[in-house]
Amino acid sequence: MTMPTMCLLILFSVIYGSVATHHLSRNLQTLSSDSNDQPYRTAYHFQPPKNWINDPNGPMRYGGLYHLFYQYNPKGATWGNIVWGHSVSKDLVNWTTLDPAIFPSQPSDINGCWSGSTTLLPGNKPTILYTGIDSMKHQVQNLAKPKNLSDPFLREWVKFPQNPVMAPTSDNNIESDSFRDPTTAWLGQDGHWRVLVGSKRRTRGMALLYRSKDFVNWVQAKHPLYSTKDSRMWECPDFFPVFKNGQLGVETSVNGDDVRHVLKASLKGHDYYTIGSYNTSKDVFVPDKGFDEFVLRFDYGKYYASKSFFDDGKKRRILLGWVDESSIEADDIKKGWAGIIAIPRAIWLHRSGKQLVQWPVMEIEKLHANPVNLAPQVLKGGQLLQINGVTAAQADVEISFEVNKLIEAEVLDNWTDPKILCSQKGSSIKSELGPFGLLVFASEGLQEFTSVFFRIFKYQNKNLVLLCSDQSRSSLNKNNDLTTYGAFVDVEPLHEQLSLRTLTDHSVVESFGGEGRACITARVYPTLVINDKAQLYAFNNGTADVNITRLNAWSMKKAQIN
Repeated sequence: MTMPTMCLLILFSVIYGSVATHHLSRNLQTLSSDSNDQPYRTAYHFQPPKNWINDPNGPMRYGGLYHLFYQYNPKGATWGNIVWGHSVSKDLVNWTTLDPAIFPSQPSDINGCWSGSTTLLPGNKPTILYTGIDSMKHQVQNLAKPKNLSDPFLREWVKFPQNPVMAPTSDNNIESDSFRDPTTAWLGQDGHWRVLVGSKRRTRGMALLYRSKDFVNWVQAKHPLYSTKDSRMWECPDFFPVFKNGQLGVETSVNGDDVRHVLKASLKGHDYYTIGSYNTSKDVFVPDKGFDEFVLRFDYGKYYASKSFFDDGKKRRILLGWVDESSIEADDIKKGWAGIIAIPRAIWLHRSGKQLVQWPVMEIEKLHANPVNLAPQVLKGGQLLQINGVTAAQADVEISFEVNKLIEAEVLDNWTDPKILCSQKGSSIKSELGPFGLLVFASEGLQEFTSVFFRIFKYQNKNLVLLCSDQSRSSLNKNNDLTTYGAFVDVEPLHEQLSLRTLTDHSVVESFGGEGRACITARVYPTLVINDKAQLYAFNNGTADVNITRLNAWSMKKAQIN
């Protein structure tokens, strides 16, 4: 069904009346009084049955199962009492939750078992390196191994009695509260293992390098693998090779002329990465020209503390990230949980060599149901197109646009942070080419909606594509974080279609623009758009027409997370 321009004007000039306010109050009362009412709990994203979750830790494939460990508070929906939660899956979609794998029990971790990684040692023997908070509240690195390698679930882990295996001292100039999150280790050509630990010196962030012959006795290198000024603490570093060509992944210890290396750090609230080469003779990372500083991000929304691993079964590299809540802590406590893990993403180097591509793992498509395919058509300026036949609160939507009149693009005089630009030019602000995209979690009266859209600018005589995820109208509950996110997408609309894939899951919107070249994840908590009340639209609020060349949508079945 199409709706004329007048409807779109109504959409972007909503006045929140008394009926909506009454519904908001009633909804919050229901949420707080009925524990079975969980309108924001996801259906196909990983989250434990209850309580707090943050960083994914040590993901790997072992014994035919995918293992996911994660920072977990077994006692409540806020951060604290941290242990390593543990779940397993055959397909990265359906999960079985096991007992915590690691919990405080030694002087070296008595105040918390923080983030770390797994490494598969020769003979396919998994080993965990993790940060412990010791009795002095210092951050140290500890070692643990499975009690029974014949158990594919790896339900019990035994800590090294002489933990810690790495610790800050007065000699190594490491700040005791800035020394955490060891990476997956890699094996050098000299037969020595190497691992990185996030740290800082004053305001300079860095990845400290350690070496070991036996994975037990570790020696700090004289220099970090890499560091950058004014980046402060590097949390959850990651370091891995990617093939120059193709989408296959590569095992972490591989190096050579056919690979590049990716260095990632979680800092200043986001996951940044850079691309370059690994100089094995000097044990340093050398960024490509123009990549000296962290500029690229895995995700331009709410996505942090990610961790990748090589899936030896399907020969791919998979990325997992933590998606925090955007609700206030009091609401998290009421609902009894906080935090989810984003949909696992396959990642590879784009053919340009300038960035990574990210795409939901193919297994997620097993949840597709009730396909809807719309014929190619013109989406006129000011038009809304309702997409019927899918459960809009639990959906996967792929849409592609073609733009013909690029000469009409709005001129951008000065370079602007894309997040700021999306905030200034939200979905209600018209231009010649945009905004056009999707309205998700839209209420019947359009009092609530989240918009994910493109806008095209002309900057220095080149076309510049902006992708926005606008949460400003996502909820009548103004206690939530309603931040708008944005990213520039490295596509040339003169030669390429503008593709957008958006997955909705009750309180999360994950969007992939430009075939995975820009990703934005957002949390939303609508009060009117609960379950089957949600509606879905394609929209064009620009003055120029655009062509929809493809629109496929599916309802998403519920994953089995036990």
